Amino acid sequence: MIALSGIQAVKILTWSSSSFDLTAALVHHTQLTPATLRCMRCVCDLDMDESPAKPQEMQPSALHAHSSIRKVVISLWLIVAACAGWAGLVMYIWDKYPSMRPGNYALTQKTWSFLPNALSNVIWYDMPGINLQAWILLFVNMAVVQGPLTLVLHCSELIANVNRDERQWRSATGRKGLRMATNPVKMIFTHPICLVLFVTKPFLHWMFGLSFNISRLVVDGQLGSLEVIMLTAQIWNLCIALFIFACFFTFVALRRPRGPQPAAYGHVQTLANLVDEWSPVMWWGHKEDGIPYCHAGKVLTCSRCYYFDTFTQGTSDHPLPDVKMDCVYAGSGAGSLVSLS
Repeated sequence: MIALSGIQAVKILTWSSSSFDLTAALVHHTQLTPATLRCMRCVCDLDMDESPAKPQEMQPSALHAHSSIRKVVISLWLIVAACAGWAGLVMYIWDKYPSMRPGNYALTQKTWSFLPNALSNVIWYDMPGINLQAWILLFVNMAVVQGPLTLVLHCSELIANVNRDERQWRSATGRKGLRMATNPVKMIFTHPICLVLFVTKPFLHWMFGLSFNISRLVVDGQLGSLEVIMLTAQIWNLCIALFIFACFFTFVALRRPRGPQPAAYGHVQTLANLVDEWSPVMWWGHKEDGIPYCHAGKVLTCSRCYYFDTFTQGTSDHPLPDVKMDCVYAGSGAGSLVSLS
Protein backbone atom coordinates (compact mmCIF):
# COMPACT_ATOMS: atom_id res chain seq x y z
CA MET A 1 0.00 0.00 0.00
CA ILE A 2 2.85 2.39 0.79
CA ALA A 3 4.48 1.69 -2.58
CA LEU A 4 1.19 2.17 -4.46
CA SER A 5 0.55 5.44 -2.61
CA GLY A 6 4.00 6.65 -3.57
CA ILE A 7 3.42 5.82 -7.23
CA GLN A 8 0.21 7.85 -7.22
CA ALA A 9 1.73 10.82 -5.38
CA VAL A 10 4.98 11.16 -7.34
CA LYS A 11 5.50 11.60 -11.06
CA ILE A 12 7.68 8.71 -12.28
CA LEU A 13 10.27 10.15 -14.68
CA THR A 14 11.79 6.78 -15.55
CA TRP A 15 11.34 3.16 -14.48
CA SER A 16 14.93 2.34 -15.33
CA SER A 17 17.34 1.37 -12.55
CA SER A 18 20.27 2.82 -14.51
CA SER A 19 21.86 5.95 -13.06
CA PHE A 20 22.41 7.22 -16.62
CA ASP A 21 18.72 6.97 -17.53
CA LEU A 22 17.82 8.64 -14.24
CA THR A 23 20.29 11.49 -14.78
CA ALA A 24 19.10 12.05 -18.34
CA ALA A 25 15.47 12.13 -17.18
CA LEU A 26 16.22 14.58 -14.36
CA VAL A 27 18.16 16.89 -16.69
CA HIS A 28 15.47 16.69 -19.37
CA HIS A 29 12.74 17.65 -16.89
CA THR A 30 14.97 20.43 -15.44
CA GLN A 31 15.00 18.84 -12.00
CA LEU A 32 18.79 18.63 -12.14
CA THR A 33 21.03 21.40 -13.45
CA PRO A 34 24.56 20.64 -14.69
CA ALA A 35 27.17 22.79 -12.95
CA THR A 36 29.67 24.78 -15.02
CA LEU A 37 33.47 24.40 -14.88
CA ARG A 38 33.21 20.84 -13.59
CA CYS A 39 33.82 18.86 -16.78
CA MET A 40 37.00 17.33 -15.26
CA ARG A 41 35.78 17.04 -11.66
CA CYS A 42 35.02 13.63 -10.16
CA VAL A 43 32.43 12.84 -7.49
CA CYS A 44 34.96 13.57 -4.72
CA ASP A 45 35.27 17.19 -5.88
CA LEU A 46 31.69 18.22 -5.16
CA ASP A 47 32.76 20.40 -2.24
CA MET A 48 35.46 22.19 -4.25
CA ASP A 49 34.93 25.52 -5.94
CA GLU A 50 33.95 25.55 -9.60
CA SER A 51 37.21 25.87 -11.53
CA PRO A 52 39.08 24.26 -14.42
CA ALA A 53 41.22 21.22 -13.65
CA LYS A 54 43.88 19.01 -15.15
CA PRO A 55 43.16 15.34 -15.90
CA GLN A 56 44.32 12.85 -13.26
CA GLU A 57 46.01 9.56 -14.10
CA MET A 58 44.26 7.78 -11.20
CA GLN A 59 40.74 8.24 -9.90
CA PRO A 60 39.60 7.90 -6.26
CA SER A 61 38.23 4.61 -5.00
CA ALA A 62 34.57 4.00 -4.22
CA LEU A 63 35.50 3.90 -0.53
CA HIS A 64 36.87 7.43 -0.75
CA ALA A 65 34.09 8.70 -3.01
CA HIS A 66 31.03 7.53 -1.04
CA SER A 67 30.52 7.81 2.71
CA SER A 68 27.87 5.10 2.42
CA ILE A 69 30.46 2.70 1.01
CA ARG A 70 32.65 3.30 4.05
CA LYS A 71 29.73 2.45 6.33
CA VAL A 72 29.04 -0.76 4.41
CA VAL A 73 32.68 -1.88 4.62
CA ILE A 74 32.75 -1.17 8.36
CA SER A 75 29.52 -3.12 8.77
CA LEU A 76 31.01 -6.09 6.91
CA TRP A 77 33.94 -6.27 9.32
CA LEU A 78 31.66 -5.77 12.32
CA ILE A 79 29.57 -8.79 11.27
CA VAL A 80 32.77 -10.85 10.95
CA ALA A 81 33.79 -9.82 14.49
CA ALA A 82 30.27 -10.51 15.78
CA CYS A 83 30.28 -13.99 14.22
CA ALA A 84 33.65 -14.75 15.82
CA GLY A 85 32.31 -13.51 19.16
CA TRP A 86 29.22 -15.69 18.71
CA ALA A 87 31.39 -18.78 18.12
CA GLY A 88 33.51 -17.94 21.15
CA LEU A 89 30.41 -17.51 23.32
CA VAL A 90 29.04 -20.90 22.21
CA MET A 91 32.37 -22.54 23.08
CA TYR A 92 32.34 -20.86 26.51
CA ILE A 93 28.76 -21.99 27.24
CA TRP A 94 29.56 -25.56 26.13
CA ASP A 95 32.50 -25.64 28.53
CA LYS A 96 30.83 -23.96 31.54
CA TYR A 97 27.26 -25.28 31.34
CA PRO A 98 27.16 -29.07 30.74
CA SER A 99 23.37 -29.08 30.94
CA MET A 100 23.17 -27.15 27.63
CA ARG A 101 25.16 -29.68 25.62
CA PRO A 102 23.51 -32.86 24.36
CA GLY A 103 26.86 -34.67 24.01
CA ASN A 104 30.45 -34.52 25.21
CA TYR A 105 32.10 -34.12 21.82
CA ALA A 106 34.59 -31.27 22.14
CA LEU A 107 35.53 -29.17 19.13
CA THR A 108 38.65 -30.82 17.74
CA GLN A 109 40.17 -31.46 14.35
CA LYS A 110 38.36 -34.80 14.20
CA THR A 111 34.94 -33.39 15.08
CA TRP A 112 35.28 -30.30 12.86
CA SER A 113 33.29 -30.69 9.65
CA PHE A 114 31.49 -28.57 7.11
CA LEU A 115 28.16 -30.34 7.52
CA PRO A 116 26.70 -31.25 10.93
CA ASN A 117 27.02 -34.87 12.03
CA ALA A 118 26.63 -37.04 15.13
CA LEU A 119 30.00 -35.83 16.50
CA SER A 120 29.28 -32.11 16.14
CA ASN A 121 30.01 -29.80 19.05
CA VAL A 122 26.66 -28.15 19.87
CA ILE A 123 24.67 -26.36 22.55
CA TRP A 124 20.90 -26.19 22.77
CA TYR A 125 18.14 -24.66 24.82
CA ASP A 126 14.36 -25.14 25.00
CA MET A 127 11.66 -22.64 24.27
CA PRO A 128 9.30 -22.16 27.27
CA GLY A 129 6.29 -24.24 26.30
CA ILE A 130 4.36 -24.47 23.05
CA ASN A 131 2.24 -21.35 22.94
CA LEU A 132 2.08 -17.96 21.30
CA GLN A 133 4.74 -16.56 23.63
CA ALA A 134 7.14 -19.37 22.68
CA TRP A 135 6.63 -18.77 18.95
CA ILE A 136 7.18 -15.02 19.38
CA LEU A 137 10.33 -15.66 21.39
CA LEU A 138 11.57 -18.07 18.73
CA PHE A 139 10.96 -15.47 16.02
CA VAL A 140 12.85 -12.85 18.06
CA ASN A 141 15.76 -15.27 18.47
CA MET A 142 15.97 -15.77 14.72
CA ALA A 143 15.64 -12.05 13.98
CA VAL A 144 18.35 -11.04 16.47
CA VAL A 145 20.83 -13.58 15.13
CA GLN A 146 20.06 -13.59 11.40
CA GLY A 147 18.82 -10.01 11.01
CA PRO A 148 22.26 -8.30 11.05
CA LEU A 149 23.61 -10.82 8.55
CA THR A 150 20.70 -10.22 6.16
CA LEU A 151 21.03 -6.43 6.47
CA VAL A 152 24.79 -6.38 5.85
CA LEU A 153 24.57 -8.71 2.85
CA HIS A 154 21.81 -6.53 1.41
CA CYS A 155 23.87 -3.36 1.95
CA SER A 156 26.87 -4.95 0.23
CA GLU A 157 24.85 -4.64 -2.99
CA LEU A 158 25.70 -0.92 -2.87
CA ILE A 159 29.38 -1.72 -3.47
CA ALA A 160 28.49 -3.93 -6.41
CA ASN A 161 26.06 -1.38 -7.87
CA VAL A 162 28.41 1.63 -7.78
CA ASN A 163 31.20 -0.43 -9.36
CA ARG A 164 28.79 -1.66 -12.03
CA ASP A 165 27.76 1.95 -12.78
CA GLU A 166 31.40 3.05 -12.90
CA ARG A 167 32.29 0.21 -15.25
CA GLN A 168 29.49 1.26 -17.60
CA TRP A 169 30.55 4.92 -17.37
CA ARG A 170 34.18 4.07 -18.22
CA SER A 171 33.07 2.15 -21.30
CA ALA A 172 32.60 5.59 -22.89
CA THR A 173 36.34 5.57 -23.72
CA GLY A 174 36.12 2.15 -25.35
CA ARG A 175 35.67 1.20 -28.96
CA LYS A 176 31.92 0.55 -28.66
CA GLY A 177 31.21 3.54 -26.42
CA LEU A 178 28.63 3.85 -23.66
CA ARG A 179 25.27 2.42 -24.59
CA MET A 180 22.32 3.84 -22.69
CA ALA A 181 19.93 0.98 -23.56
CA THR A 182 20.96 -1.92 -21.34
CA ASN A 183 19.21 -5.03 -20.09
CA PRO A 184 19.26 -4.93 -16.25
CA VAL A 185 19.27 -8.74 -16.01
CA LYS A 186 22.15 -8.97 -18.49
CA MET A 187 24.07 -6.34 -16.52
CA ILE A 188 23.91 -8.54 -13.40
CA PHE A 189 25.09 -11.72 -15.10
CA THR A 190 27.84 -10.04 -17.11
CA HIS A 191 29.36 -8.05 -14.24
CA PRO A 192 31.71 -10.26 -12.17
CA ILE A 193 31.08 -8.51 -8.84
CA CYS A 194 27.29 -8.70 -9.21
CA LEU A 195 27.63 -12.36 -10.16
CA VAL A 196 29.76 -13.06 -7.07
CA LEU A 197 27.16 -11.37 -4.88
CA PHE A 198 24.33 -13.25 -6.59
CA VAL A 199 25.99 -16.59 -5.72
CA THR A 200 27.41 -15.84 -2.27
CA LYS A 201 24.32 -14.31 -0.63
CA PRO A 202 22.19 -17.49 -0.66
CA PHE A 203 25.30 -19.58 0.09
CA LEU A 204 26.04 -17.56 3.25
CA HIS A 205 22.42 -17.82 4.37
CA TRP A 206 22.61 -21.58 3.83
CA MET A 207 25.77 -21.70 5.96
CA PHE A 208 23.92 -19.76 8.65
CA GLY A 209 21.16 -22.37 8.53
CA LEU A 210 23.76 -25.06 9.18
CA SER A 211 25.02 -23.26 12.29
CA PHE A 212 21.68 -22.17 13.79
CA ASN A 213 18.57 -24.30 13.46
CA ILE A 214 15.39 -25.32 15.21
CA SER A 215 14.58 -28.84 16.35
CA ARG A 216 11.20 -30.09 17.54
CA LEU A 217 10.17 -32.95 19.79
CA VAL A 218 6.98 -34.73 18.76
CA VAL A 219 5.21 -36.96 21.33
CA ASP A 220 2.20 -39.09 20.30
CA GLY A 221 1.71 -37.05 17.16
CA GLN A 222 1.74 -33.72 19.02
CA LEU A 223 4.44 -31.07 19.21
CA GLY A 224 6.12 -31.44 22.60
CA SER A 225 8.84 -28.77 22.60
CA LEU A 226 10.99 -26.52 20.44
CA GLU A 227 14.78 -26.50 20.76
CA VAL A 228 17.28 -23.96 19.44
CA ILE A 229 20.55 -25.61 18.40
CA MET A 230 23.86 -23.85 17.73
CA LEU A 231 26.74 -25.78 16.15
CA THR A 232 30.21 -24.46 16.95
CA ALA A 233 32.17 -25.72 13.94
CA GLN A 234 29.52 -24.48 11.51
CA ILE A 235 29.54 -21.03 13.16
CA TRP A 236 33.33 -20.85 12.68
CA ASN A 237 32.88 -21.96 9.06
CA LEU A 238 30.40 -19.11 8.58
CA CYS A 239 32.86 -16.70 10.20
CA ILE A 240 35.63 -17.77 7.81
CA ALA A 241 33.33 -17.40 4.80
CA LEU A 242 32.26 -13.92 5.98
CA PHE A 243 35.92 -12.99 6.45
CA ILE A 244 36.67 -13.93 2.83
CA PHE A 245 33.53 -12.07 1.69
CA ALA A 246 34.57 -8.93 3.62
CA CYS A 247 38.13 -9.08 2.23
CA PHE A 248 36.84 -9.33 -1.34
CA PHE A 249 34.42 -6.42 -1.07
CA THR A 250 36.93 -4.29 0.81
CA PHE A 251 39.37 -4.84 -2.06
CA VAL A 252 36.65 -3.90 -4.57
CA ALA A 253 35.82 -0.74 -2.60
CA LEU A 254 39.51 0.27 -2.41
CA ARG A 255 40.28 -0.33 -6.08
CA ARG A 256 41.08 2.88 -7.97
CA PRO A 257 40.14 3.23 -11.64
CA ARG A 258 42.94 4.19 -14.01
CA GLY A 259 42.75 6.88 -16.63
CA PRO A 260 41.80 10.58 -16.82
CA GLN A 261 38.05 9.99 -17.08
CA PRO A 262 36.57 11.44 -13.85
CA ALA A 263 35.00 8.83 -11.59
CA ALA A 264 31.26 9.23 -11.01
CA TYR A 265 30.21 5.94 -9.35
CA GLY A 266 26.63 6.52 -10.46
CA HIS A 267 26.31 9.93 -8.75
CA VAL A 268 23.65 11.76 -10.77
CA GLN A 269 24.93 15.32 -10.22
CA THR A 270 28.45 14.32 -11.24
CA LEU A 271 27.15 12.58 -14.36
CA ALA A 272 25.11 15.66 -15.23
CA ASN A 273 28.26 17.78 -14.92
CA LEU A 274 30.31 15.45 -17.14
CA VAL A 275 27.80 14.77 -19.92
CA ASP A 276 26.80 17.64 -22.16
CA GLU A 277 24.95 15.69 -24.88
CA TRP A 278 22.73 12.68 -24.17
CA SER A 279 22.34 10.06 -26.84
CA PRO A 280 21.82 6.28 -27.07
CA VAL A 281 25.58 5.81 -27.67
CA MET A 282 28.24 8.21 -26.38
CA TRP A 283 32.00 8.56 -26.22
CA TRP A 284 34.11 10.55 -23.80
CA GLY A 285 37.29 12.33 -24.85
CA HIS A 286 38.97 15.45 -26.17
CA LYS A 287 36.72 17.34 -28.53
CA GLU A 288 37.83 20.92 -29.09
CA ASP A 289 40.81 23.14 -28.33
CA GLY A 290 40.09 26.54 -26.87
CA ILE A 291 41.76 29.74 -25.77
CA PRO A 292 45.09 29.29 -23.94
CA TYR A 293 45.14 29.75 -20.18
CA CYS A 294 48.07 31.00 -18.16
CA HIS A 295 48.77 28.40 -15.52
CA ALA A 296 51.63 28.55 -12.99
CA GLY A 297 53.61 30.84 -15.25
CA LYS A 298 53.33 28.53 -18.25
CA VAL A 299 50.99 28.96 -21.15
CA LEU A 300 48.96 25.81 -21.81
CA THR A 301 46.53 25.17 -24.59
CA CYS A 302 43.32 24.46 -22.74
CA SER A 303 40.52 22.52 -24.30
CA ARG A 304 37.03 23.81 -24.18
CA CYS A 305 35.86 20.21 -24.18
CA TYR A 306 32.38 18.88 -24.39
CA TYR A 307 33.82 15.51 -23.35
CA PHE A 308 31.06 13.66 -25.10
CA ASP A 309 30.27 13.04 -28.70
CA THR A 310 27.10 11.34 -29.78
CA PHE A 311 26.80 8.40 -32.13
CA THR A 312 24.29 9.85 -34.54
CA GLN A 313 24.18 9.52 -38.31
CA GLY A 314 26.37 12.04 -40.05
CA THR A 315 28.40 13.11 -36.99
CA SER A 316 30.79 10.62 -35.36
CA ASP A 317 30.94 6.86 -35.50
CA HIS A 318 34.28 6.41 -33.71
CA PRO A 319 35.74 7.23 -30.28
CA LEU A 320 37.07 10.71 -29.60
CA PRO A 321 40.80 11.35 -29.16
CA ASP A 322 42.32 10.93 -25.73
CA VAL A 323 42.36 13.95 -23.47
CA LYS A 324 45.61 15.91 -23.22
CA MET A 325 47.14 15.29 -19.82
CA ASP A 326 49.03 18.62 -19.80
CA CYS A 327 45.96 20.72 -20.51
CA VAL A 328 43.53 22.43 -18.17
CA TYR A 329 39.92 21.62 -18.94
CA ALA A 330 37.13 24.05 -18.14
CA GLY A 331 34.16 22.92 -20.18
CA SER A 332 32.01 24.18 -22.98
CA GLY A 333 32.06 27.95 -23.41
CA ALA A 334 34.28 28.53 -20.38
CA GLY A 335 37.27 29.93 -22.22
CA SER A 336 36.16 33.55 -22.03
CA LEU A 337 34.92 33.23 -18.45
CA VAL A 338 37.82 31.73 -16.54
CA SER A 339 41.55 32.30 -16.32
CA LEU A 340 44.12 30.58 -14.12
CA SER A 341 47.02 32.44 -12.60
